[in-house]
Amino acid sequence: MKKLILLRHGESQWNLENRFTGWTDVELTKKGEGEARESGRLIKKENLLVDTVHTSLLKRANNTMHICLSEMEIDSNDIAIKYDWRLNERHYGALQGLNKSETAKKYGDEQVHIWRRSYTTPPPALDYDDKRHPRFDNKYSKLNNNDLPLSECLEDTVKRFLPYWNEYIKKDLEGGKNVLIVAHGNSLRALVKFLDNVSDDEILKLNIPTGSPLIYELDKDLHPIKSYYLGDQDLIEKKEAEVASQGKK
Repeated sequence: MKKLILLRHGESQWNLENRFTGWTDVELTKKGEGEARESGRLIKKENLLVDTVHTSLLKRANNTMHICLSEMEIDSNDIAIKYDWRLNERHYGALQGLNKSETAKKYGDEQVHIWRRSYTTPPPALDYDDKRHPRFDNKYSKLNNNDLPLSECLEDTVKRFLPYWNEYIKKDLEGGKNVLIVAHGNSLRALVKFLDNVSDDEILKLNIPTGSPLIYELDKDLHPIKSYYLGDQDLIEKKEAEVASQGKK
């Protein structure tokens, strides 16, 4: 049996401010740092070993990872860490930086709900010359501009995540490595959809809480045997409900 650990970053400043974040590189809050520490403690308590880590290019995920590893007493210089844009959060296009409640007042609850929760409908795209375009960020300077999204729906996130899974994460697991993925709500939903064969409609109802390690036990063919969150289950249910509530605002 192989174990895969999925971890959404701790609460970010824009989570707290109820803003669309996407690829905007924001910091963790103090609460988010605490969630990262608790995640590390929970993983260590379960005696779960980690040989390699996969994470996005965004600092809220990177900082969560480093805090988590520190709590596990793992020096980040002593472990293989792979950073890749394909593990980034879904790109929210022109909505990035906007307050979710205020956006709903402007465009209507139904339209914003479609942008947020439709599997195939992306939010309004950024203009190519918009300073929020990832081509202006040095982190993406080696990528072809055609690969950089102006906006994404969840389907787009699935399509960019799965090739990375097949090329890197799957091979690590098949090679006997214990893998930790520290990423984002939507990029992790993309993987859960694939692992659990969740339908396009049902995946929209799935809410992954911040800073809560999700463990997958996989068979030799990497099919899930079972999955579960570590930690206080009542607290996790409360976090899931909060995420669901935010998705309706």
